[in-house]
Amino acid sequence: MTEIVQAPADRPHPQGIRRGGLATILSAARGRLRRADRVWLALAGLFLVLLLVDAGQAIDSAAFTLSAFVWILPFLAASVLLAAWLKAAGADHIIGASVSRAPGLAIVIAAAAGAFSPFCSCGVVPLIAALLAAGVPLPAVMAFWIASPLMDPEQFILMSATLGIGFTLAKTVAAFALGLAAGAATWTLQGAGAFVAPLRPGIGCGGCGTAALTPMPLRWAFWHKEERRRLFSAEARSVSLFLAKWLLLAFAIESLMSIWLPADVIAANLGGDAAFAIPLAVAIGVPAYLNGFAAIPLVGELMQMGMAPGAALAFLIAGGVTSLPASMAVFALVRRPIFLWYLALAALGSLAAGFAYQAVLAV
Repeated sequence: MTEIVQAPADRPHPQGIRRGGLATILSAARGRLRRADRVWLALAGLFLVLLLVDAGQAIDSAAFTLSAFVWILPFLAASVLLAAWLKAAGADHIIGASVSRAPGLAIVIAAAAGAFSPFCSCGVVPLIAALLAAGVPLPAVMAFWIASPLMDPEQFILMSATLGIGFTLAKTVAAFALGLAAGAATWTLQGAGAFVAPLRPGIGCGGCGTAALTPMPLRWAFWHKEERRRLFSAEARSVSLFLAKWLLLAFAIESLMSIWLPADVIAANLGGDAAFAIPLAVAIGVPAYLNGFAAIPLVGELMQMGMAPGAALAFLIAGGVTSLPASMAVFALVRRPIFLWYLALAALGSLAAGFAYQAVLAV
């Protein structure tokens, strides 16, 4: 008689082993993806898709992204070191409290500094992060943020030679006026209880108001204390990684927009009728990226072809304030209501500047 040997009842089936192991692997992979930073994942996914669809464009985009990041690296490094130094020295609370005592004067100074600072729309982002982390009130920061990308010494010289001194002075005045208006409007809304905690959770000081900052004795030579050295390192590492990932993603998307959405195609559809062209210029300029220096000769040619000067000014202002790297960094730094407020200020300010300049020319 043949003896039938039965397998122990508790012995797992090989197919069950395979299924259980696969489920464990998939569950672990999902857990890692949930914990992974979404910005880095988006950047990696973007280049992976480009490699599969158009390898040549992937190489070009990578080169553009790295080149733009290397260009902005000195601004990034200086601002990160400044933010970390202020934090480790205990100066963030003092700066925030000092500026809060005279917010009106701070807005005027910030708007003037922004209108004449040598920062572009994306180069100003690391400095803004440092100011917010140092506790500088949002109205002053917003005044600087709006005014800064609109004019700098290099743009002033190039614009004067290309578009004329009158147009250049108009844009300079508009930069200062828009900074003042943005700061004053933000100050008014804050007085009514809005924008209490500007920064997103986990960024900088959290609320970036003086009440949110923990006072500590001021010590500029922070490196003599071990705990302050650790604070400096932690702050520098956190801020640099945060800004780097968002700027890299923004530059990568910008490289595609410059190919798929050329500035000359956008600007050529603005028309010449002032009443219609100015709102259209703002509508196009807000979402579309336009390099400030590259836009100057382009807009000059379009103005010679009949483009309304008010529309040209509105387009340059709207595109400068809301350029893609700057907008993405604003979105990453601050809470959504402030980001939407930033876009609204850019749209309304550029509209007002365009119509005002057109009205002055008509007198």
